[in-house]
Amino acid sequence: MRPASDKPKRAHNWPVAQRSHWGLTPRQSIEAECVRRGRREVVAGCVRLLSGEDADVALILALGGPPARQVIDAGPGSDLRYWLRVWGARGLLWAWDGSAADALRGALGDPAWRVREMAAKVVARHLVGDLLPAVAELRDDAVPRVRAAGVRAVAVLTHAGA
Repeated sequence: MRPASDKPKRAHNWPVAQRSHWGLTPRQSIEAECVRRGRREVVAGCVRLLSGEDADVALILALGGPPARQVIDAGPGSDLRYWLRVWGARGLLWAWDGSAADALRGALGDPAWRVREMAAKVVARHLVGDLLPAVAELRDDAVPRVRAAGVRAVAVLTHAGA
């Protein structure tokens, strides 16, 4: 075993996905759900959640993991419901289809900052060039993490010529 000072250095400071306490990364869980129900159905469920609608409990649990149970149990009037939109956007990181672009556009203006941040990450990952003007507006967001996601998305899209 290496001493802590001998840890290999990463070439970037991006967070590294790790297995959660339930044994899966979000990507693994979402990809498994795509195998179970089909990518198109997962994307459709993510779009429903991102649009503020409901989706079935199994999908919500696959997207949000164990914390999703608390949000589901809290019910429709809960302040925690914005997490459903966050998880819908996160699902689109790993299960994308262009049919989600309109919902993603709306998410870039969501009142919850975590939704805006995740939507910007989806735009960058999938090079959704049509959303460049909308994601560019996030560079002036009041929340530093949203601003950073907006700056990164604009850089990625511009570099890719998307």
